[in-house]
Amino acid sequence: MNAVRGRRGTFRGSVEGMNNDLRHPIGKFVRPATLTQQEREEAIQNIAELPKKLRDAVRGLSESQLDTPYREGGWTVRQTVHHVADSHMQATARIRLALTEDWPAITPYKENLWAELQDARTLPVEVSLQLLDSLHARWVTLLRSLDESGWSKRGYKHPESGNQTVEQVAALYAWHGRHHTAHITSLRERMGW
Repeated sequence: MNAVRGRRGTFRGSVEGMNNDLRHPIGKFVRPATLTQQEREEAIQNIAELPKKLRDAVRGLSESQLDTPYREGGWTVRQTVHHVADSHMQATARIRLALTEDWPAITPYKENLWAELQDARTLPVEVSLQLLDSLHARWVTLLRSLDESGWSKRGYKHPESGNQTVEQVAALYAWHGRHHTAHITSLRERMGW
């Protein structure tokens, strides 16, 4: 997922409102230059709420429904849930690197290929939902412990999208969880599930 640079104030607008774009149902992410304290709190809250919201989004779906793509050419609901777990594990590890090393260079991963691996195509979604419960509990605790320098002076170097501060990464993943949850909830709405 590529984030784009934005100017102050775009974080709030980039994570609100539904639209008819099946690929980006809540809009594309626009990377803010900085976040206010309130925007940081909103990002943490979104990250904290993601496991429950994702669990609610898939609650009651049959195996056939879980294996339905959220759009033509897109991942199935099952792959989407497993992708969120994969991606958020990467994000927490990258933030931990950013907080303990001096602007480390991180390695991107091929998320589309990860989504095609056997576990992502076949495992029950509950496996990744449980993982997200624990992962997000630790992640939120870590984010709530940060001082100003942890938020805005620490970060990592991404070879495709450049330097990213911890607060920009938190904004991205607050959006990311909502983005993929909306893929599932908008599919349910369209299908009448």
